[in-house]
Amino acid sequence: MTQEKFKNITSQEGFKTLPKTQQIFLQKYASEYRFSVQNFKQLVDIAIDLNMWNEKSIDKILPQDKQNSKEIMKELKEYYQELKNQPIKYDNFKDITIKPQKIQITSQEKDSLGFGLCPVASNKTRCCNLLTLDVVESCGFDCSYCSIQSFYNESQVNFNKSFTKQLQNLKLDPNQTYHVGTGQSSDSLMWGNRYKVLDTLVKFAKDNPNVILEFKTKSKNIEYLLSHDIPKNIICTYSLNPQIIIDHEEHLTSSLDERLQSAKKLHDSGIIVGFHFHPMVYCANYQKEYGNIFKRLVEEFDPFRVAMVSFGTLTFTKSTIKKIRQRDFKTKVLQIPLTQTGGKFSYPDKTKIEMFKYAYKSLKKWHKKVFFYLCMEDESLWREVFGFCYPTNESFEMDMKLNYFKKISQNVDSCN
Repeated sequence: MTQEKFKNITSQEGFKTLPKTQQIFLQKYASEYRFSVQNFKQLVDIAIDLNMWNEKSIDKILPQDKQNSKEIMKELKEYYQELKNQPIKYDNFKDITIKPQKIQITSQEKDSLGFGLCPVASNKTRCCNLLTLDVVESCGFDCSYCSIQSFYNESQVNFNKSFTKQLQNLKLDPNQTYHVGTGQSSDSLMWGNRYKVLDTLVKFAKDNPNVILEFKTKSKNIEYLLSHDIPKNIICTYSLNPQIIIDHEEHLTSSLDERLQSAKKLHDSGIIVGFHFHPMVYCANYQKEYGNIFKRLVEEFDPFRVAMVSFGTLTFTKSTIKKIRQRDFKTKVLQIPLTQTGGKFSYPDKTKIEMFKYAYKSLKKWHKKVFFYLCMEDESLWREVFGFCYPTNESFEMDMKLNYFKKISQNVDSCN
């Protein structure tokens, strides 16, 4: 490995998150055993991951009695993979204090309205062709797995001063149905009515009854919705996880109880709700952890006021993995056996099928009453979990819209 290539690796942001003692150790170790560029990069990534997972540091586990880098990497990768194959546990996180990123809130004029196809849409997986509306760019929450950090400057949240005028000027075909989500570039409800965004969105929904407007959230901030006349074509969907995942990976978000209590208040006020289990995390006792949530949903919510339930899991692009490794914080989200599929990295299909089938079976009382789907998953998983698969993304999109509008129509009739 040349000095120039060596310097290039050690100058990267991820390497700089390592303690100085580990940086010095790795450089000396790699030099002594004549690591190739590729092996040294792998060594650095493993060192970063071990620190994030709060496991033994790299200098404590690297062998000193091997003959060459090939033997060293073989033994290290076996140890590393063994950690990744185990269900995630947070026993070693008990005394960890998470320091979320500091954010700056700004507002500026934008040349165009952020309206278009979901940024993670793909023909490689079954996709609902959701349209997204970028009301706010970047999020004030700090979920360790979030892909938003790959699209925006994660330390800056930006409001579009031109949003109200641009949305009013948006021309939609009155003969076409639309499913629009506002929770892809930021949380839909955490900002409340700042810069009049909810005023604008509610008017947009009233003016366009052919639009299903979805607010996706991890927030308890529902005061505006409870105190205003909300059109029936607005649905509020909650991203849910066990409290242990919220505590360690979904920083600054509302607790599980707060999310469910908020969803119940909206549900009782006549607003249709929905639930996203995305990402599901293969953690220790995951059936008990998620099973308790499924039990609460069935007991506390009327399925005729629940539009949907989605399942998905930890899924990363290369850029998101890189961003995570550049942060100096503790997280377990990369402590999984990452398998590449559809251009992204996630759990092996066997693990996904196990989790999704358990989740779907747990909500059996809602079958045929609530629309269930897998988010950004291969069609083969649909067959394993639901026993069928849509032949195209367009057929999936159409059925979702039909089911949502049917639920909206039923909700309108019940209120008359």
